[in-house]
Amino acid sequence: MNKINLNKLRDKSYKTAYDHGFHDKDLSNEHYLCLVISELMEAVEADRKSKKSNRLKFEKEFSKYPALVEESKRFKCAFEKFIKDTVEDELADAVIRLFDLAGARNISFGIAVKDIVDDCIDDMAESCKDETFTESIYAISTLPVRYSGLYDFPTVINDMVLSIFGLAKHIGINLFWHIDQKMKYNELREKRHGKKY
Repeated sequence: MNKINLNKLRDKSYKTAYDHGFHDKDLSNEHYLCLVISELMEAVEADRKSKKSNRLKFEKEFSKYPALVEESKRFKCAFEKFIKDTVEDELADAVIRLFDLAGARNISFGIAVKDIVDDCIDDMAESCKDETFTESIYAISTLPVRYSGLYDFPTVINDMVLSIFGLAKHIGINLFWHIDQKMKYNELREKRHGKKY
């Protein structure tokens, strides 16, 4: 059976955020959740503008001139041209922020059997079928409030991650691939990605 180790993604997200100055201060869960929600709202704006990634063009651009241009520059250029600020990229950002928060709070996702994770994602995808994209984003964004007093914080984080994966599956996005690309991109960026926090 295949396994998915979400903790590995959590650790990588947290390390990159830590190395880039996002954990210089101890900030609240609400602070981090607000940043997650801001990424989800950016996904809505990208959807409103029909901004979709183009993986084929990205890969073609990235493979150009390998002998002349170093890999990180080719990757960054291709990423910014064909993936950055798209629906896929913003959903990946939201999950990466949730992984980072899980790392900061030592929340474990465990090593889940792929079939079980796939079943959960399938269930989440099914729940999106009668909703618009914005309604699904709203449902995900409000999970922390709706779960307050009912479930513990790790459950909220786990369900938000699975819900975003479910929405991505529903609209035909390979979110694992986009998370991997965004993590590579984030490693190349300046401190706090040029932002205040």
